[in-house]
Amino acid sequence: MALPKANRLKSRKDFQAVFREGIRRQSSHFTLRALKPRRLKEPSLDAAAKANLVSTQIGISISTKVSKRAVVRNKIKRQITAAFYELLPKLSRGWRLVVVVKPTAAESKCGSQQFLQELEQLLAQAEVFDGHS
Repeated sequence: MALPKANRLKSRKDFQAVFREGIRRQSSHFTLRALKPRRLKEPSLDAAAKANLVSTQIGISISTKVSKRAVVRNKIKRQITAAFYELLPKLSRGWRLVVVVKPTAAESKCGSQQFLQELEQLLAQAEVFDGHS
């Protein structure tokens, strides 16, 4: 169950912008980087940028430090994606989010329900949910 294409953060440039300018919130298994949406009235935005502003974009970063085994990394990534799939309707529009997975996520053998709770808590701290803009 992948995220819709409009909700995926893909380019290296976008990831770098989130890391450079975004706010950071941490939990025991994740670090959330969140970049607030730009205002629509900015003249520098072209049509493609305005289209991207409509939906929240999410990227997941998981290094080989978490686990040397790709099977383990992919399983964690699928669990995070499933959690975001449930949280997507609650998110404010236009945010760019990157979830960096810490090595403790693989060591603790957590289920996707715990990942969901942790991500929900991080998103609330970053005020990414609707009504916090």
